[in-house]
Amino acid sequence: MTPTPDISIANVKTLESKIVYQNKWMTVREDVVQRDNGTTGIFGIVEKPDFAVIAAIENGNVCLVEQHRYPVRSRFWELPQGSWESTSISACDLAKAELREETGIIAHSMEHVGHLFLAYGYSDQGYDVFIASALEHASQDLDTEEHGLAARFFSISDVESMIVEGKIKDATTVAAFGLLRLRKKI
Repeated sequence: MTPTPDISIANVKTLESKIVYQNKWMTVREDVVQRDNGTTGIFGIVEKPDFAVIAAIENGNVCLVEQHRYPVRSRFWELPQGSWESTSISACDLAKAELREETGIIAHSMEHVGHLFLAYGYSDQGYDVFIASALEHASQDLDTEEHGLAARFFSISDVESMIVEGKIKDATTVAAFGLLRLRKKI
């Protein structure tokens, strides 16, 4: 049992908090709460470090990666993205490192576009959206878990079609693409 955090927000008070599962990538916590009307309940919370998602743009094309996603047993195209267990790295440095690792692209310009939460109904994990430009091409440096990852540039209109047709199913990619579009970055 971990100490109960001193949290009292939005008329909800945390009475008890315990870790029910933990590995090097995530912690699953269960909190017993009391609402301001006196009723109690529980929240299951997945704690994960924030990650970066990167839209590398070159000549009106955006780089996507395709990799096998074990939980859904399939391969999908998505924007390059990732996190590290260490939180001592800045979001921008994380974005540059993930882009270089997954695609071999070195970004000489990286612009922060915004911060979103992945699924705040059950997780505290957020992500920073970046647009990378002034690109230099090198070789990939994939982690073991990224075996078989492919990287390729697509036109913006092709990516939009892939989203509409359900070929891109990654919610982070769709949300980041929408944010980039609304901010008139693509």
